Order: sequence, then structure tokens, then C-alpha cells
Amino acid sequence: MHVPGLRSPYAKVGRMVYFGRMLDKIRLHATGALPPDYVGNLGKAFDQRCVTFLQVNYADLQARTLAGDLTDSELLQWSEQRGGPRTDEEYEVWCGFMMKRGWRDEVAATLARRLAESRLQGQPAMTMFDYLDFDEGRDPVKRRAWELREPQAVLLMGVAGSGKTTIGLKLAAQLGWGFRDADDFHPRENVAKMSAGIPLTDADRAPWLAAIRAHLAATLTGGESTVVTCSALKAAYRDAAIPAIGPVKLVHLTGDFSLILERMNARQGHFMKPEMLASQFATLEAPAQALTINIAQAPDEIVMEITRALQLS
Repeated sequence: MHVPGLRSPYAKVGRMVYFGRMLDKIRLHATGALPPDYVGNLGKAFDQRCVTFLQVNYADLQARTLAGDLTDSELLQWSEQRGGPRTDEEYEVWCGFMMKRGWRDEVAATLARRLAESRLQGQPAMTMFDYLDFDEGRDPVKRRAWELREPQAVLLMGVAGSGKTTIGLKLAAQLGWGFRDADDFHPRENVAKMSAGIPLTDADRAPWLAAIRAHLAATLTGGESTVVTCSALKAAYRDAAIPAIGPVKLVHLTGDFSLILERMNARQGHFMKPEMLASQFATLEAPAQALTINIAQAPDEIVMEITRALQLS
């Protein structure tokens, strides 16, 4: 079952697998977006092994996560400060243990039963992590998820209505990466202005772009891979949003004016006036160094094209 916003258990935060997935479940549950089948295991099973290793209380970590002021890497640092430091070797042993659960151990029978229940017997799932990935529509074997590659980031840009959030969620789910939407980074003053229909100035955008840049830098430095959306219509905006550290790959979602306007007007509760969209096209400075994708395709085809072109799978 595909769960938007839920990372692969193989996805690392810092030196630790699974931690980011546990945080995703906490946040999704708080917004009512976590499927009922997942709710019963909150704080249990792999969650419990995770907090036990860190020597922190799950309820305390849950509260700190929902406070919303720390990145995933900072939450791991907070956990280490609370429970005590761990060596690289301890992390390596713990991650190896977690990634191999279900492979020739006492959990093997449970893994076989879960595969049968999910009708996944034909898949090459050797561990519980593999099972979770296959069950949620990812292919850990094709991605060689257990290799724990160096962190990467994809920044999806384009005018309003180009499908950045839709594609971003699907791409992050396919890769097992984290996802953040551009709107998450706006300060309250910007939200108030936009809600009142007042256009943002470049001065308004500065803290927004700086927050996106800080998130990308912190995420990559912390060993995580992520997908982030940002309209980034001008070259100056992209320069402000993309940090020098780490590989941030830019993807430009583009399409005909009439197609984007039609799609936006079809959204429930959303109406984009032609002049508003026209102003975005007028502002757009198409990047020369970016993967450009035509949005006339279906979202799944777009995700496939991105992963293939950027060699992400």
C-alpha cells in the first residue's frame, strides 16, 4: 500500500536507518494521514528497537518531533544528547542488525506470512525492510537500497500548477526519500500576505529561500536524501535556494499555458486567473542546467523519466 510521505526503512538520517521513517509515521499520524493498519505499531516493533538503541522515550521523541522546529538530523542529535553518544561501530552494528531482520532468524516465519498475506511471495524480499518496501510500492532490489548510497537531493521547480507537489510526493515515495513542500518554509508573514491576495516581494521571498537552502544543506550534511519543491522561477531565486554542499539535482516541470490553466481550474476549491498564471510565465527564467520534463505525461511516467534520467533508481 503506497503511503505518501512515508520513507523507506532503508533511508538514513545521519548514521541511522529507519529513524526517518519513524519520524514520518509520527507526523503522518498527527495529521490523520497514517493508514489505520500502521497506527497500532506506533512506538512498537522497529520503533521500539530504534528508541531503545538511542535510550530515549518514544513519547518524548514524539512530542519533540511534533514541535516542528527541528530537522530530522537535529532530532537525531537531540536523541543522542538525551540518551548518550554512540560510536560509529555501534551504529554500523545496529543498522546491519535492523536491515537483516527476517533473514535466517526467528522473524523469518513472520516475514513469510506477511509476504503471503500481501501476495508478494514472488518478490525477492529477503528481510522485513525488503517486505516493507515492496508492500509500499518500492523495489529495494532494483534500487539496491541496502548499499546506503551517498545522500542526494532533487529540487522540483516550475510555475504554479505544474504538478510539483504531486510529482514530488510520488518521486519521494518511489525512492524512499524524505519530502518537503515549498509552502512549508514560508514565514507566517508571507502566509498572511498570500492569504490576503497580496503578491510577495523579493524581500519577502528572501527568508523563504534561505529556509529551503538551510533545509537542503542540513539534510545532505545529516546523510539524508530528499525531494523538495520550490517554484524557483528566477535564476537568483535558485542561487539563493540551492546550497553549494552536496549534489542537488534541479528538475524543471514545464508545460503549455493552456494545459496548466485547465488543470488548475479543475482543482476543487482552486481557481487560477489567466493573468495570475501569465505573470508566472513572464517571470520564469528557464534554467539551462536542469532536467526539463514535459508535464503532458502521466505523473507515474514523469517519475519514471526523472529516476531514469538522473540515475536515481
